[in-house]
Amino acid sequence: MNYHDYYDSPLGRILLTSDELGLTGLYFADETDEEMSNASEATVPESSSLTQAKQWLDIYFSGHKPDFTPPLHLTGSPFRVRVCEIMLEIPYGQTIRYGEIAKRIAQERGAARMSAQAVGGAVGHNPISLIVPCHRVIGANGNLTGYGGGIDRKIALLRLEGIDTDQFSMPKSR
Repeated sequence: MNYHDYYDSPLGRILLTSDELGLTGLYFADETDEEMSNASEATVPESSSLTQAKQWLDIYFSGHKPDFTPPLHLTGSPFRVRVCEIMLEIPYGQTIRYGEIAKRIAQERGAARMSAQAVGGAVGHNPISLIVPCHRVIGANGNLTGYGGGIDRKIALLRLEGIDTDQFSMPKSR
């Protein structure tokens, strides 16, 4: 069974989706209509993972590091799931470059190299933003590249975690 609920954050309304195994999605409600239409097919009753996700968001948006992770149900290709698992390891208040994730996966696979662009594609398909902290992933040379919730939200999230965003290059079109 699929469940959904909404959370009103300081950065806009968030759609939360889950199944029996855990949280399956966390999207800013204005990101895409596809997630919204998928949610309309889900049932509204609370699930434990939705309740825990809202508690996590309460702590996070109060400016503190949550000391737990709600149950997650990561889906997608093994590569996308692995990228999400690595993003879950990025410490609160720190960032990592796409290339660093690519290098780590290449080492795990015994490959000479891995494309940072492939990692970027996987990061861009992260269905559980914030909790799987794709906002902490930055481009080469400190570029603040893409974020499904918008670059202004990415900056706000990094600042909420105490990261000095002046050290990063901002996109030319914001």
